[in-house]
Amino acid sequence: MKQIYVIRHCEAEGQPPEAPLTAKGMKQALELAEFFSTIEVDRIISSPYKRAMDSIQPLAKNIGVRVEADARLTERILSDHPMPDWFEKLRNTFEDLDLKFEGGESSLEAMNRIVEVVEGILHSRDENTIIVTHGNLMSLLLKHINADFGFEEWKNLRNPDVYLIKYEENKMGFARIWE
Repeated sequence: MKQIYVIRHCEAEGQPPEAPLTAKGMKQALELAEFFSTIEVDRIISSPYKRAMDSIQPLAKNIGVRVEADARLTERILSDHPMPDWFEKLRNTFEDLDLKFEGGESSLEAMNRIVEVVEGILHSRDENTIIVTHGNLMSLLLKHINADFGFEEWKNLRNPDVYLIKYEENKMGFARIWE
């Protein structure tokens, strides 16, 4: 059986790649490290964005596992142009996975990036892997596994949030494990 823990980063000061964690986010990173202190972890793969890397560093340091940065785990770009109605446009991309806005990527394109990471994990020897990513990308992975996971579920994600994906006998399922 493979277990993949998918973590949405802790609270951050903004959206740019270099945005640091807030003081609350730094405390949350320590809480994540404590949460995982009794869980075996073979591998950690993270978005290279500062908020994602900083969310997992306390745990990585505690357990002596190197964090692998993987650009496929970066946040999805909805558009490279300002969109005052971005919330509604994002909602539409959960209904039409091929919908794409100028300078952005479709839900399907973003989903394929994180699914590639998961498929690599499934073909590795590692049994317990952590992925640290961003809310939209995380929700698209969960939607890939269960098509019912949609916009409303994305809205209910927290910073941080943790889902456990279990893969056994060619079956995949997930559950939220962060309270």
